[in-house]
Amino acid sequence: MASRDWLEKDFYKILGVDEKSSKDEIKRAYRKLAQKYHPDANKGDAEAERRFKEISEAHSILSNDEKRKEYDEIRRYAGAGGSPFGFRPGGGGRDVRVDFGDLFGGEAGDIFGDIFGFGPRHARGQDLEAEAHLSFDEAVEGTTFELADGVRVRIPPGVTDGSRIKVAGKGGPGPARGTPGDLFVRVHVAQHPLFKLKKNGDIELPLPITIAEAALGAKIQVPTPDGVVTLRVPAGSRAGKTLRVKGKGGRRSGGSRGDLLAKIEIEVPQKLSRREKELLEEFEREHKHSPRTHFEKYTSAGESRAKAAS
Repeated sequence: MASRDWLEKDFYKILGVDEKSSKDEIKRAYRKLAQKYHPDANKGDAEAERRFKEISEAHSILSNDEKRKEYDEIRRYAGAGGSPFGFRPGGGGRDVRVDFGDLFGGEAGDIFGDIFGFGPRHARGQDLEAEAHLSFDEAVEGTTFELADGVRVRIPPGVTDGSRIKVAGKGGPGPARGTPGDLFVRVHVAQHPLFKLKKNGDIELPLPITIAEAALGAKIQVPTPDGVVTLRVPAGSRAGKTLRVKGKGGRRSGGSRGDLLAKIEIEVPQKLSRREKELLEEFEREHKHSPRTHFEKYTSAGESRAKAAS
């Protein structure tokens, strides 16, 4: 859905492209700028963080064919700052009302009617939609930001990518003193190189370990959003096992913290030295247990049937 601040932002200029640029050109421009201003590469730089959000918002509109078409249409008719038909609302003369939904259709018509003060009278204002692009840390801790029209939006801690935040009464004004609509903010969370934000403040961390560490157990230092902790990997750990570290996840809405979920991944060496190979072969000879004993009654029966058939 179109948002009112579309008229105040030149998304093409933000990405350094023009209105005739192809989707591939827009994508290349976005990737170049996103890499330059990404929060992970500019720790503590508020201006770089602002630029990254601005770039991400522009890309989300221009990379979507439907949103780009709607954005271009609104800018084309409203670029002069007044009515697309040469008159301004509130002037003298007859009270002329135009249903922009009939003229332009759907959401583009709704946003025109809201901006210029024309359109059908409703008891309630139009719901508006905006997008927020957050760094991983902002999503974990929660944040507050201000839209172009001055509306302040509070994002609660632990919000996940794709969440939709409702800001009651901050949508379009209600015609004839009607009730204002609501504002819905769609949240996009930047990926973290290590962590994945889960529900209720929990954070997942893939934990790669060696075959020896899995078999013998180990104490491993692992990062968390709240600092480094030493994690004990039990002997005999299997791939996929999750180790929970209480209170070392993200912040929850009530103020407490979620847990860190370290999910074990066993790294199998792709290249072995001669000595390593000898040691593994010796281990194979000494270790008599087979992990496939539950296959035996099926494979033995299969071999018997094959011999009988021959």
